[in-house]
Amino acid sequence: MDTCEVQREWALYAQKALKGDKLTLEEGLAVLEADDDEVLAIMHASFTVRKHFFGKKVKLNMIINAKSGLCPEDCGYCSQSIVSTAPINKYTLLEKITLIAGAREAVARKAGTYCIVAAGRGPTDKELSQVVEAVQEIRETLPLKICACLGLLKDDQAKRLADAGVHRYNHNLNTNKSNYPSITTTHTYEQRIETVEKVKSHGMSPCSGVIIGMGESHQEIVEMAYALRELDADSIPINFLNAIPGTPLEYAGRTPALKALKVLALFRFICPSKEIRVAGGRELNLRSLQPLSLYAANSLFVGDYLTTEGQDVTADHHIIEDLGFEIESFAL
Repeated sequence: MDTCEVQREWALYAQKALKGDKLTLEEGLAVLEADDDEVLAIMHASFTVRKHFFGKKVKLNMIINAKSGLCPEDCGYCSQSIVSTAPINKYTLLEKITLIAGAREAVARKAGTYCIVAAGRGPTDKELSQVVEAVQEIRETLPLKICACLGLLKDDQAKRLADAGVHRYNHNLNTNKSNYPSITTTHTYEQRIETVEKVKSHGMSPCSGVIIGMGESHQEIVEMAYALRELDADSIPINFLNAIPGTPLEYAGRTPALKALKVLALFRFICPSKEIRVAGGRELNLRSLQPLSLYAANSLFVGDYLTTEGQDVTADHHIIEDLGFEIESFAL
């Protein structure tokens, strides 16, 4: 197949996505299993879809690790879990003044969304009240959207967060349903779905994504994209495993950069109008190909993650500028 034929083939995938038609399993597998020589053609096709819905704008998000470690769950990828021996900082929920200071830093980094993340199965009433108080003050004083990620939620907790002004709630599916028991046993895939549905029922924007590189098959990656399309997640973080020493997955290898790009394109084709965020592990797995990720993704995190470091925010700003893209601002 010559270059023009390859480009036309992937252009058909873009056309299908723009019409709202779902790729078949065979088509999804074709993206992931394409020859590496076809990556640029695949990214060009995915950019056609990305540009249609989002132009050349890039959403920036910043995380604050509001409560670190001390988690009773056994998630195999996480340095904060009860089964991890990783040498991380462990602390209870940060005070309101610190959460608000983090929000000011998010604005300084040109982020439009500030993500308050706390380790644990789910928030206590006291923790929830601390978050609610911080959110209310941030909403009154700073031009930011607020995302919370506090674990499994009860119905009344979801309502309190929504009433406080939380725009978005993140609860990742992480992996495919069939692979879930090999990653976590202390809660179920279905419980994660239930939390996302509670979020939606109270008017918060659902954010839910995946972690690539945890032993899943290509078919399972396609099925993850299908699941998030069915869940109607507005924002989809695509994390690439950063295998942390001391976790059960410490010996998992990195995802090759070209495969990571194919994954991002796949999610763009299957969830064409959604915010696709290249998230945790991008620096390690994409390395020098990070700029290409924004031809499929339209969002990224700036700064550090939970217990791993991100790259300097200036480097991210330069990537966006050099691509001829622009940072999307948010005004209250």
